[in-house]
Amino acid sequence: MTVTRDDLLYGALTLRQPAGGPRVNVDTILLAAYVRDTFPRSGGRVMELGCASGAVSLILALRFPAVAVTGLEIQDELAALAEENAVLNGLSERVSVVRGDLRNSGALFPPQLFDCVAMNPPYEEPGCGRPSASSSDRPARQGIWCSLGDMAAAARYLLKHRGRMYVVFRAGRTAELLASLSEQGLEPKRIRFVHPLPGRKASVVLVEALRGGKPGMTVEPPLYIEDGRGNYTEELLAAYTKEGLPCRSQ
Repeated sequence: MTVTRDDLLYGALTLRQPAGGPRVNVDTILLAAYVRDTFPRSGGRVMELGCASGAVSLILALRFPAVAVTGLEIQDELAALAEENAVLNGLSERVSVVRGDLRNSGALFPPQLFDCVAMNPPYEEPGCGRPSASSSDRPARQGIWCSLGDMAAAARYLLKHRGRMYVVFRAGRTAELLASLSEQGLEPKRIRFVHPLPGRKASVVLVEALRGGKPGMTVEPPLYIEDGRGNYTEELLAAYTKEGLPCRSQ
């Protein structure tokens, strides 16, 4: 596996990641930034399902110094990179990595251990979309090892009552995502669509769900990557800072 070394958040973090993927992209950054004022800032425990090289775990640990973050990764080479990245960024005391399958969460962790679970699930079902040439990238793009239902079931098992799940997913499959979360008692509470620029359809969606929550969801204003004049929006650029997106009132 060929590995590159890249800066994140304008150099606040350094990440070793596979050249052939999975690699950090704007969806990764937006997922980490979407975790805001509902996040447990004091003594909380956070799980990132399918952490790959550990980018989201590291960003959350950097932004919330009081929390402990665990990354779960099924691929040994990616898990090893995530561990190396935690050491490289001086975060190994608060970022740990467990090798394993999220479908086997019951054998890996006690129930209701975490205050927060975050994940960027594979956007395509097996057999759909263009298969990646990289064997490490393929499971991150296509759900060959886990479905939306598997993800939601794992999150329900891992989350404490009133714990929160954060997901970034392909916008075209929003209905499937919301249904999978609701079926597991993870009630969607906030949703935000991300558009390449004004006038274009949404590419991805950000969702926050509450374990044991009552029905009722806030649809937030759209987030635009570009402003239509060839410039990145200030909100997107804010997601790449150490502080992340500003909080919105709940």
